[in-house]
Amino acid sequence: MNQITRSLRGNSNAARDIASHLHPYTNFKKHESEGPLTIVRGRGVHVIDDDGKEYIEGMAGLWSASLGFDNERLAKVAYDQLRQLPFYHSFNHRSHEPAINLAEKLLEMAPVPMSKVFFANSGSEANDSVIKMVWYMNNALGRPQKKKIISRIKGYHGVTVASASLTGLPTNHRSFDLPIQGILHTSCPHYYRFAKDGESEEQFATRCAEELEALIQKEGPDTVAAMICEPVMGAGGVIVPPKGYYEKIQAVLKKHDILLISDEVICGFGRTGNTWGSQTMGMKPDILSCAKALSASFLPISAVMVSERVYQALMTESDKIGVWGHGFTYSGHPVAAAVALEAQKIYDETDLFGHAARLAPHFQSRLHSFKDHPLTGETMGVGLMGAIEVVADKKTKAAFEPAGAAGNRIAKHAMEAGLIIRNMADRIAICPPLVITQAETDELFNRLRKAFDATLTEMRADGSFKG
Repeated sequence: MNQITRSLRGNSNAARDIASHLHPYTNFKKHESEGPLTIVRGRGVHVIDDDGKEYIEGMAGLWSASLGFDNERLAKVAYDQLRQLPFYHSFNHRSHEPAINLAEKLLEMAPVPMSKVFFANSGSEANDSVIKMVWYMNNALGRPQKKKIISRIKGYHGVTVASASLTGLPTNHRSFDLPIQGILHTSCPHYYRFAKDGESEEQFATRCAEELEALIQKEGPDTVAAMICEPVMGAGGVIVPPKGYYEKIQAVLKKHDILLISDEVICGFGRTGNTWGSQTMGMKPDILSCAKALSASFLPISAVMVSERVYQALMTESDKIGVWGHGFTYSGHPVAAAVALEAQKIYDETDLFGHAARLAPHFQSRLHSFKDHPLTGETMGVGLMGAIEVVADKKTKAAFEPAGAAGNRIAKHAMEAGLIIRNMADRIAICPPLVITQAETDELFNRLRKAFDATLTEMRADGSFKG
C-alpha cells in the first residue's frame, strides 16, 4: 500500500481535508483521489509534513515567506499586539499606531516619491483597489473616458473579478467569464519564446514598445488610463524583460499621459537584489502595490502606495462626494501591521536584502548550470528567483505535449527528493526564502538536479523523450 493510499484512509488529515476543504488552484477531481500534502510545522527554509518528512521549501510558500517558516520576534510582536489592541478599523477617520507606523515606513522605503499608503489584505485586493483608484482619479480629472487599463499576456495580478481580468493567463479567465471590459493585454516580453528569427533583444524590446503604441492608438489614447506591470513576471514563468524594455515602454506611457503601476507583490522586499523590483528594472511607477513579503507572510496584509498627483485627485473627488467609498474591514489590521513593521525591522537589522544580493550570483550560477541538461530549453532569473523551461527539443524549442506534464513529473520527483518547487506550464520556478544560505542553496539545486535526472530516465524509458 503506497503512502497516498495509506494517508487517505480513516480519519487521517488527508481524508478529512478531502471531505471538507475546497482548495485554491486545485483540480478537485484529482484531489479526491490524491489528497493533499499536509504541512504541520516549519523551521528555517524547511517545512515538515504530517508523516515527518522534511522538505526544502524552494518557493518560499507562494513566493512570499522571506524569513522562512519560524521567527520568534514576529510571533511575540503578534502576541503583544493581540493583547494591546487585537482589532480596530480605519474607516471614518479612525486609525491606530501600527498602521501609521507601517505607512510611514513604506513611504520612507518607496523607490520613487510617494504620497500616501492604502492597506488591504492580499495582492489581489491591492490590485483590485488600484483599478478603482485609477477610475476614480480620472473621474475627478474630468476624463470619464480615460479608464482602460493595459496588462500583459502572462502577467499575474490576482484573482478577484477585476484583478483576474488584469491577469493574462488562460486558466484565470476560462469559465469565469473574464476578462471584464476595459482591460487590455499587450505583448509578453519573453525573448526566448516570442522573439522573431534573427531579432536581437534590443529589437525585440523595441517591437514590444511599438506594439504597445499600436494598441493605445487603436483604442484611442484618451481612453487608456494606466498600464500595470510586474517588474519580473512571476506566475507567468519568472520572465525577466530584456534590457531597455522598461525605458521604451515608459516613453510610450509618458507620451500619452498613462500611469505606470508596478505590481511588487512578488518582486518587492529584496527578491530581485534591491528593495524593489522597480529599482532593479529601472521603473518609475505612479502607483505601487505590494503584499507577500510585506509581513514575511506571517499574517495577511497588502499595501498600495500612490503618488501625490494620484492622491490629489482622490482627495478632490472624495471631498466632492463626501467620502471615498472603498475599503476593507481589515485594512491595516493592527496585528498584521505590527508584524509587517517588525518584519521590516528584521530586514534592516540583518541586512537581508544585502544578503540576497550577495547570494544572487551563486544562486544564478547554479540555476544556469541546468542549461546543459537534455530537458532544458532556457534558464532565466534575477536575484533569488529563477525558472528553467523544460522542452522536448533544445534546437527547435518545441514544447512537450500535453503542456505541463513533463514539468509535473519533475515536481513529483523533486518532492520525493525533499524539495518543493512549482511547475508553471513546463517552466520550473525556484524562489526560496531570502534567509537561505549558500549551503542550503547548493542542496536545493542538488535535489533539483536529481529530479531532472530521474525524470529524464523515466521519460526515455517510456519513449516520451527521445533526446
